[in-house]
Amino acid sequence: MSDSSGETQRDLWARVRARLKTSVGEDVFTSWFARLELEELVDDLVHLSAPTRFLCSWVQSHYADRILEAFRHDLPEAGRLQVTMRVNGQARPRLAPAPEVLSEAPAAQPSSAAASGAAPVAAPAMPRLVRDNGKGDALSGSAIDPRMTFESFVAGSANEMAFGVARQIANAAINNAVTFNPVYIHSTVGLGKSHLLNAIAHQVSEADPSKNIVYLTADHFMYHFITAVQRQSALGFKEWLRRVDLLLIDDMQFLQGKSATEFGHTLGTLLTGAKQVVVAGDAPPRDLEMLDERVRSRLSGGLVVPISTFDLDLRRDIVQRRAEQVNARFGMQFPTAVIDYIARAVVSHGRDLDGAVNRLVAANQLTGELITVPLAEKTLADLIRARDAKRVRIEDILKAVSRHYKVPRNELLSARRSRDVVRPRQIAMYLAKALTARSLPEIGRRFGGRDHTTVLHSVRKVEQMIKDDLELGQEIELLKRMLEE
Repeated sequence: MSDSSGETQRDLWARVRARLKTSVGEDVFTSWFARLELEELVDDLVHLSAPTRFLCSWVQSHYADRILEAFRHDLPEAGRLQVTMRVNGQARPRLAPAPEVLSEAPAAQPSSAAASGAAPVAAPAMPRLVRDNGKGDALSGSAIDPRMTFESFVAGSANEMAFGVARQIANAAINNAVTFNPVYIHSTVGLGKSHLLNAIAHQVSEADPSKNIVYLTADHFMYHFITAVQRQSALGFKEWLRRVDLLLIDDMQFLQGKSATEFGHTLGTLLTGAKQVVVAGDAPPRDLEMLDERVRSRLSGGLVVPISTFDLDLRRDIVQRRAEQVNARFGMQFPTAVIDYIARAVVSHGRDLDGAVNRLVAANQLTGELITVPLAEKTLADLIRARDAKRVRIEDILKAVSRHYKVPRNELLSARRSRDVVRPRQIAMYLAKALTARSLPEIGRRFGGRDHTTVLHSVRKVEQMIKDDLELGQEIELLKRMLEE
């Protein structure tokens, strides 16, 4: 497929988008295709980009055939689709010709951006083991955030054990040693799990670029495995994973189905070969019901490290660090009283603390108001209100519904369609939409990888049932109160 001029490609992409919109409908197009961009056409390869990792993965695995079909009206030779992630709105680098392949086992092409500290480049859909100028394998798998290093991590009583363990793992890996194995770090959202995994990868790769380090989010692990099965290269995928020196798996709670089983096999192989494995999730291993008992036992038998909710001192240290960074960048001073106010008022998690500082910076730049406590009170009102309501997790909803309706949790996530399972599942989805800030696609993913339209149907169905059945309405209201207490 010859590369077209910019104007020709824009016209082509406009026609393809129009065909897709007609084919899938306005709602589906807006959800999955509207934010895609055409980057380039190389031989039989169509290269698109998307703003998030999840959107890349979902489009690649669910809509590749439909997109290629839309292209073939103008380009009959279109045979492959590659979707990569845009970082900060910037288009991805052009896809270079494949280097010398050493093995059929899939591994990610080394990213020079990851090594230089520039914005990370998303891994190809089906990575391969390639030669990197004699330096061995570089970071592969999911993109590494260059900002998440040990130096930028703020340690305190809530996370000092996790921080110390992470540094020890990195130092041991550099010296070809294994300390604790496997290591499982768990906490609620926004407390620094991903930061520590990224920091480990950074330190080891900088000290020894020859190390084969793989950092994968759970959704990328599932995507790579499913793609490998579809392409009849599952053995190659397994061998690629089993040759790594350091495997880091993030968001373990999202792993589902056969991918969870494959992770168990991979974990056992790596531990037998004394390869370091670090896993992060939002619940202790015993609560990861999508994994079989053997895998949960292997994780529990390693080092399990919790990260606690941040106390006042740690929150203040985090805000102080962010304020110093703002001062260095913009020359903007945060008074001590404002730092104290943010630390006391914003109690949810670290990301909200970062967001609070960013909001005040934006408010100062847009309005010219000095950064004061009254400005903080006005600007951060919604974050402060959020602390008054208990943060309900989807996991809490699944447990409550499972207990109330006497339906096993794994049945709620299964494909079973019997009435005694379908209704509780629909109610659980309704509660997830009503009591959490999760989007429909996120809820669908937590409920066994369902489409967002399934979630929307369930929500509307339950809303109608509540109107028609007063007793059911009272029952669901009781579940809400139990979850919010």
